[in-house]
Amino acid sequence: MQYIAPIGIGILYALLMSLVREPHRRRLNAVMVAGAGAAYLSGGGMGGWEFPFTALVTYVAFRGLESWTWIGVGWLLHTAWDLVHHVKGAPIIPFLHTSSLGCAICDPVIALWCLRGGPSLVEFVRGRRRPEGSEPTPTTTAG
Repeated sequence: MQYIAPIGIGILYALLMSLVREPHRRRLNAVMVAGAGAAYLSGGGMGGWEFPFTALVTYVAFRGLESWTWIGVGWLLHTAWDLVHHVKGAPIIPFLHTSSLGCAICDPVIALWCLRGGPSLVEFVRGRRRPEGSEPTPTTTAG
């Protein structure tokens, strides 16, 4: 379950984010990856290296304001940082020893969704794959 739940969390994240319309969805995800980049700062498990990593992810997130690809790259960078923290034994949630491993499993799911352009999973589930920004064709009823 410790390996399956993070995948579900990543899918749930993408599904919930799909409720946000573009271009706000992309911008909100850029902010989210910036926040994730700073998540380890308070624990300081990697010492002074936490600051350059946070600066790097902040730059990537800034680029992500206009590009899903950069947001995906940011989540992949966070995945790598999660793995470093897991191996070092400095988890993102101090009292959950496998929390960084769970994050390292969840983040690539989110990254893949972002690298695909952050498509609406709600529309996918509904079976109506319309281009972003287009409105559904109104249906008229006789009567």
